[in-house]
Formats: sequence, structure tokens, C-alpha cells
Amino acid sequence: MTDITGANSNSDLTRARELIAFRMGAQEFCVDIMSVREIRGWTKATALPKSPSFVRGVVNLRGTVLPIVDLAARLGFPPAEPTARHVIIVAQISTQTVGLLVDAVSDILTITDDVIQPTPDVASDMAKAFVRGVLAVEKRMISMIALDHVLPVCEQGAA
Repeated sequence: MTDITGANSNSDLTRARELIAFRMGAQEFCVDIMSVREIRGWTKATALPKSPSFVRGVVNLRGTVLPIVDLAARLGFPPAEPTARHVIIVAQISTQTVGLLVDAVSDILTITDDVIQPTPDVASDMAKAFVRGVLAVEKRMISMIALDHVLPVCEQGAA
């Protein structure tokens, strides 16, 4: 667990929050731990007809149908080729519970809001929609994902 907190304890910016960091290829990303319900090993998904290319299908999660989103494909990277080492981060996105397929969970970070740098202006509007900010942590650059943009509004109800 990595602790990255600011020095000014009198500010609202120093309210600590925890993030789960994970890898997709050579890149690291993170999401707020409060959105994460559990982390599971990879389970082959059953494909759904006419679903978006980033939706791998569905799995049975203790009697509940859980849609699996290939987060790499959703963010515009090459789709994952899942192995036994891949994991599914079960996350709550608005009212929908979704499994996010990632390569591996790498860390739990404790940060304050003042550590989060804004997404650079050179990023495209689409990149800015998915990336809430960037953290520079121990020689690593970690992009903070805005989970509320992972599923388009029209697909949140349909998924």
C-alpha cells in the first residue's frame, strides 16, 4: 500500500482517499476504492449478440448476471487477450454493477486530492472524458479513470 498525502492538513484538499491501481499493458490506471465491490480472477464470459466491441459478455456472479467490459478496448487500446493472470474488478458505476477486465491489480494508494494533477490540455476530449487526472507516484504515472464515463449513458440502462 502506497501513501501519498499532501503536507497541508488544514485544507479540504488533504482529505485522504484510497484508490486501487491496476495495469493494462505497460500503463497504470486507478479508480476510487469506494466504487470497487470485489476483485475476482478471470472467468470466461458468455458473449452477447449485438453488444459493443468493448463488452466481452456476461458471467454469473453468485446468481447475478454481470456484464464484463474490456477496459483496455473501452479506452481505445488493443483488446485484452485474457489469461489466468487477468482479473475482473467488480465496480459500481451509477446504478449498474460491471466487471472491468484488467491485466492485474498493482497497488492500493492513499492520496489527497492535491496530489491529482489535471489531465494535460494536449489530450483529446475523449481522453479527458475517461481520465479524471494523473498521479505522479514513485516514478510512475497513473491515470485516474472516471468510471462514470466507462459506460455510455444509453448503455448503462441496457447493460
